[in-house]
Amino acid sequence: MPQRRRLTLLPREPTLAPGTALLLRLPAMDKLLLLAMNGFIWGLIIALIALGLAIIFGLLDIINLAHGDFFMVGTVLTWATLQQTGDFWLAFLVAPLIGFCLGAIIQRIVIQPVRNVAALSIVATFGLSLILQESVRLTFGPTPRRILPPIQATFPLFGIDYEVYRLFAAAVAFAALVGFFLFLHRTKLGTRMRAVRHDADTATAMGVPAQRVYVLTFAIGFALAALGGVVAAPITTVDFHGGVDILPFCFMAVIIGGLGNLLGTAAAAILLAVLEGTIQSFADPTAARIASLVLMSAVLLLRPQGLFKGLTR
Repeated sequence: MPQRRRLTLLPREPTLAPGTALLLRLPAMDKLLLLAMNGFIWGLIIALIALGLAIIFGLLDIINLAHGDFFMVGTVLTWATLQQTGDFWLAFLVAPLIGFCLGAIIQRIVIQPVRNVAALSIVATFGLSLILQESVRLTFGPTPRRILPPIQATFPLFGIDYEVYRLFAAAVAFAALVGFFLFLHRTKLGTRMRAVRHDADTATAMGVPAQRVYVLTFAIGFALAALGGVVAAPITTVDFHGGVDILPFCFMAVIIGGLGNLLGTAAAAILLAVLEGTIQSFADPTAARIASLVLMSAVLLLRPQGLFKGLTR
């Protein structure tokens, strides 16, 4: 019986990832299914990050160019927690909590003064992105690092040993997505967030503390991105530039899903990740990203309200 091979695949890298030689030797259908499955798992993680971007844009009308760096901060906090405590699982508490606190501070100091001026908000969040990147490079260093999956078990899939942690990551991301939507529709704070987003003036007149909701919304958006960073840290690299590639993917998900459509954003993130994973089975990652950009452009031209307008918001 032939020995199975263990393969580690990055979600998307411009250079060949470890195990690529083995991937190239797989039968075409096995390679297609494997990359599509990786894309689906990565899409669930991206959906978690993109939701944070969507609620910030939908409620605060802020085009947050630093959102990818919120994800990067989550990966770095995961690495730091592991280095200091030796316990990867503790990062699931530490990173979102620190992200929530940082988000609240950033909203009050950086976002609130420019919230009603779109051009200034773009400049402010771009500056924030540079500050976060350079701060992490100063403290963490410029060298990319890898975190070993905390679950080392594998199982046979398409002729290789597939990492169980990837399935765990998908389960955590899915549970977080479900939890977020339950929070949005079943809690008092979630109801207030939806009320302020629908009509801030009326919500304020009815006693909803809109300013507090704005702070909490931005904090939750940061926390979601940081949680995505924790989940993704053992799958991708930990690097101060780690959010650069995440940001356009999240924006594409928001646009394709429909501006303000949170469920559509999550669905679009999964669709894009599966699309790119499938295309990578016969083309390089650059061609896969071009395909996503073409899809986004087509949606903007033919269906500017988004592909998933019919989904419940």
